[in-house]
Amino acid sequence: MAKLSLTPEALALIADRFKVLAEPARLQILSCLRKRELTVSEIVDQTGLGQANVSKHLQLLLSQGFVARRKDGLYAHYALADHRVFQLCDLMCDSLNAVLARKR
Repeated sequence: MAKLSLTPEALALIADRFKVLAEPARLQILSCLRKRELTVSEIVDQTGLGQANVSKHLQLLLSQGFVARRKDGLYAHYALADHRVFQLCDLMCDSLNAVLARKR
């Protein structure tokens, strides 16, 4: 796959994606969805966040393509749309570990 040219427009898109991931509650929700599809109620139970808060974050994650939604009767089930988001998290964790190791 060809890499994007880092035009100002491409950089703005990249920055927007990182802004979505810059919220701990959204990372917590994505982490819950790492293993399996969940309903809003299940995410609320697992995170301890409020239902309105979870719904708000899920809408943003959905609009940015991080999660997918499947309706089943009265329930909406959410799942990761792209598991590669955790490659970013792993890279960041490795980077933080390296910084901490250098400081020790």
